[in-house]
Formats: sequence, structure tokens, C-alpha cells
Amino acid sequence: MSGVFISLDGVDGGGKSTQVALLSEWYRQRGRMVHSLRDPGGTKLGDSLREILLHRQEIPLSMKSEMLLYMASRAELVASQILPAIEAGEIVICDRYLLANIVYQGHAGGLPVEAIRSVGAIATEGLQPDLTFVFDLPVDVALSRLQGEADRLESRGAEYMQRVREGFLTESQQLPAACILDATQPIPTIHQTIVDALLSRNLA
Repeated sequence: MSGVFISLDGVDGGGKSTQVALLSEWYRQRGRMVHSLRDPGGTKLGDSLREILLHRQEIPLSMKSEMLLYMASRAELVASQILPAIEAGEIVICDRYLLANIVYQGHAGGLPVEAIRSVGAIATEGLQPDLTFVFDLPVDVALSRLQGEADRLESRGAEYMQRVREGFLTESQQLPAACILDATQPIPTIHQTIVDALLSRNLA
């Protein structure tokens, strides 16, 4: 069997983590070996960088430094986790990937989008997901769903999040393998939409 690489991305509060768990179980029931990962994270380096990027707000980060730390985490994740799994014919489901940086630090943060894409090509070794699901919902709904203390990105407010949403929609229309999901729908409905999209593309 060939390996499959799927990413889930979009505005915070869209329910990606829930759908990662449901999709992972769906693949396992079909007899596939599944690796569910999060970006940033998934490695010792990535987990350390995730803590700095999201939760250590006392450490100032310029937008450029923020982007580069995400790329460092992703480079390690691709090299040590994602590529070996795909080459072994396994399923990789990743909560966020390169698209997130293009949107959060590019469209919303003001860095040149094409420059981020170029850095990303090095960090990922050119690896792109077979299919990216983009969870879309209104910003006011997204913010109302967030629980606990806001992380570095969530604390940037509604105006920033609106630019994030618009960035995801803009980029999704340009990706050859992207599926925009209405994240206001019930959880089972979203899961079935994901499954149908995978089956239609022979990614099961």
C-alpha cells in the first residue's frame, strides 16, 4: 500500500483535533497504520519549540523569528516522522502544516508570502500533503469556542483572526489538493465529508 499524507488546517476553534482523532480511528478500522501528529510538535525539538511559540509569551518574538522557529520544528518533523512513515506505506495525519505559516505569518502577519513559501520548501523537502482540509468558520464563532488561556496567536484578537480566515480561503483556492470545510456543521457531518473526500480521491 502507498503512504498517504493528510493535513488539517484553518482558523483556531474549528475542531481539527476532534476530526484528527475520528479520522485516525477510521483509518485504523480499515487496517492502516496511522501516525497522528501536530505541527509544531511531534519531536523533542518540536515540542520544545511549540512551548516557546505558543505558551512562553514572556519571550518576545518578531514575526520573522516566529516563522523560522515554526520551520525548524517542521523540518525535524518531516525528516524524522512524516517521510519515514509515508515511505513505509503508512497514513500520516497532521494537525497543521506549511499552509499555517503562509497564512498566520504571511497573510495575517505581514511577511512576504512567497518568501515563506521558499523557506517552507527547504524545511519540508518539497513534501506537500495529498489532501489538505481547511476548517472555515466565522471569527466570532471561532473565538467563542476557544477555551482556557489564549496562546500567543489566539491573543492577537479578532482583526488578526479575520486576516487569518481570509488568508486560508485565499490560499485554499490556489492549492491543487484542498477541501474547504464548513466547521459550523455537526461533528459527524464534518467527519463524513472528510471520509467522502478521501474515498473520492482513492486516499483510503
